[in-house]
Amino acid sequence: MRSTLQIGEIGVITSDESRLYRRITWRIIPLLMMCYMLAFLDRTNIGYARLAMLSDLGFSEAVYGLGAGIFFIGYAACEIPSNLIMHRVGARRWISRIMVTWGTLSVLMMFVKTPAMFYVLRLLLGIAEAGLLPGVILYLTYWYPAHRRGQVVAAFTAGLPLSGVLGGPISGWIMRQMAGVHGWAGWQWLFLLEGLPTVLIGVFVFWYLDDRIERAKWLSDSEKLLLSANIAEDTKDVSHTSLLGVFKDPQIWIFCVIYFNILLGVTAIAFWLPAIIQSTGVKDTFHIGLLGLIPYGTAIVAMVSFGRSADRNRERRWHMVIPMIISALGFSLIGYGGSQVIVIVGLTAAAAGSMASMSLFWALPTAVLSDKAAAAGIGLISSIGIVSGFVSPYMFGVVKTLTNSIVPALYAHSVLLLVGALLAIFLVQARLVNK
Repeated sequence: MRSTLQIGEIGVITSDESRLYRRITWRIIPLLMMCYMLAFLDRTNIGYARLAMLSDLGFSEAVYGLGAGIFFIGYAACEIPSNLIMHRVGARRWISRIMVTWGTLSVLMMFVKTPAMFYVLRLLLGIAEAGLLPGVILYLTYWYPAHRRGQVVAAFTAGLPLSGVLGGPISGWIMRQMAGVHGWAGWQWLFLLEGLPTVLIGVFVFWYLDDRIERAKWLSDSEKLLLSANIAEDTKDVSHTSLLGVFKDPQIWIFCVIYFNILLGVTAIAFWLPAIIQSTGVKDTFHIGLLGLIPYGTAIVAMVSFGRSADRNRERRWHMVIPMIISALGFSLIGYGGSQVIVIVGLTAAAAGSMASMSLFWALPTAVLSDKAAAAGIGLISSIGIVSGFVSPYMFGVVKTLTNSIVPALYAHSVLLLVGALLAIFLVQARLVNK
């Protein structure tokens, strides 16, 4: 830990850096984690709505798969422009806009009647939400040097499994207890009650969040100088300074493939965990939500543990690869099946592994990107990766419709996660994993 820093004629700044960064983390990460938790909840509560929505509206599994996946087409198309806009107008305005618009569209999902309406609203929901994850990843590079990002990115992305821990039982309870209230189905109440909080938090973000270090009124001038100097030191050797350099670098495209394969696992868990648990004989939606606590709760522990270890050891590659392998084994175990216990163990390994590797992944590209190149590069990687959100549920839906089984899709996800792990082992440059 560094306790002093000489900055030009300003003099010596005395500061406990670890304490300062902890204060920053407690100031911004809980809110950002809540935003991501709500994003994932509004994106994936369709998995719980599906348990009654399909029969109520007469939708097939293929219709559900396409509707669940089309969200990611709109999302992917708008990632890069969204990040570039955020870099220009600031996180406070842009993240607030993202949340208010997607929360409103999520509420409108309660009025779905036809497949066409389902597809349109899901597409618009993806467009509205586009940019939240890459925007926050970019935002964190404004505050933290690379060697401190493992833990904070893991803490932020822990909003994903936390949405499963909290959202699963809540969604199950809403589906069971609110069904028929005022003539609305449980899934209609689900979209309403889980969409409105997003709008309210979006308004709060506009009031609370600071765009940059220099605009934070809760930091002293000396603290701002120290933090800015750390960022400047961290980015002085970054090679990409232009947008063109991002698109020409093969390393960035390798990142795209790895992230795509990781998100296949994350998306499969998000959209099919309720159905997989239901297939083991659990029929009550609330009980399905309770069992979902096991994989999502384990994922939170895995994300935080791997993030801390990566920062402490300043090693990135194997901290990302090992969870990918664990996730691949988990999907194979789900496919093997045999008993409820085996399936839950498989779901736990698949969820914990894919989500931990996702949080560790972002330490690699952010180590070589800065300024507008970071905005474009993070957006590009995220947009390519998020297409997996279309591929995964649509693959499951089609396979289930054609074969009445999702086992082939589970094994395919397992293989692709192993391919991503091999790419990370052999093709990610060594200079990126020790920063």
